[in-house]
Amino acid sequence: MGKKGVYNFLLILIVLMVCIGSIMVFSASGLMADFKGKGQMHYFLRQFVVVLIGAFCAWMFSRYDYNKLKEYAIPILVVTAGILVGVLIFAPSINGARRWLRFAGFSFQPAEMAKLSIIIFIAAYLQDNHKKIKDFKQGILFPFIIISLILILIVLEKDLGIPFIIMFTSLVLFYIGGMRFIHIFYMIAAILPCVVFAIIKYPYRVKRMMIFIDPWSDPAGAGYQIIQSLSAIGSGGIRGKGLGNSVMKNLFLPEAHTDFIFPIIGEEFGLAGTITILFLFICFFYAGVYVAKHANNIFGNFLALGITFLITFQAIFNIGVSISLFPTKGLPLPFISFGGSAILMTLIGIGVLLNICKQANK
Repeated sequence: MGKKGVYNFLLILIVLMVCIGSIMVFSASGLMADFKGKGQMHYFLRQFVVVLIGAFCAWMFSRYDYNKLKEYAIPILVVTAGILVGVLIFAPSINGARRWLRFAGFSFQPAEMAKLSIIIFIAAYLQDNHKKIKDFKQGILFPFIIISLILILIVLEKDLGIPFIIMFTSLVLFYIGGMRFIHIFYMIAAILPCVVFAIIKYPYRVKRMMIFIDPWSDPAGAGYQIIQSLSAIGSGGIRGKGLGNSVMKNLFLPEAHTDFIFPIIGEEFGLAGTITILFLFICFFYAGVYVAKHANNIFGNFLALGITFLITFQAIFNIGVSISLFPTKGLPLPFISFGGSAILMTLIGIGVLLNICKQANK
């Protein structure tokens, strides 16, 4: 398959997944929106507006030379850090967390911006320092400190999901870039105590870990969401109940249109629907890796890999949470879940990926 074929395949794939997501957001959110007095079309229309904005941004970035991003890797990271600090100072507290900046009726989560900013930084760093990457002090220590500072700002927003995805993706990229496995062990050893502290500091996080082990220990409380999620997937059977016929979306499953939209797909379209979603993400992963392999330079290699890994790893984590393979954590399913910041930044990343593909070697 040539680069034009991969470009068209990737474009069709993303359009298909976004369309599926919009349909599922409409199906899963109608009663919730009506219950809140906002009208059944509320979440669908907001998603539609964000998708249009994201599609325009993707088109712009697909025409923008991705190599120029390397020149702005550090400034982009500095601006991201500044916005994250601004969130901690100025953002309103929602359920005890400060994560969103609000304007014109819309909210933006800068942590989503941090994902792409760090990937650009890593790709630029590996382009310039790939020969030093096996040396911990000269090749790994500096980027590890920079990335850790950004992640600390996000953790202070009381968010562990996005830092986990970023750190995992970063370690994979550095390992592919030539980092020795023993250095990964050093990093994990340094990070693990911080993660444990961040969990035990807040009782609700400890509760989530315990519920992950045994959801039925508190079926009406902390285990309610995951039990309802499993019930939704299980009740769909092979072919599902049909579009719009989910029972769990009727206020039984919390966050049915956002973080737990995958169980609604399972309930309405059954095993066939869930396997289709998995297959689409596998196809996306294959296309993204193909683009990375044929990029014109190291920066393009790792930028394409980073974007592909971020989206794929988050999809795996979201689906894993839905079927109780991982502890519950709020991360949307890329392209599918309702969420302005997430889908906007994801589509910008897709635009960059398309530009890398456009410039790739045959």
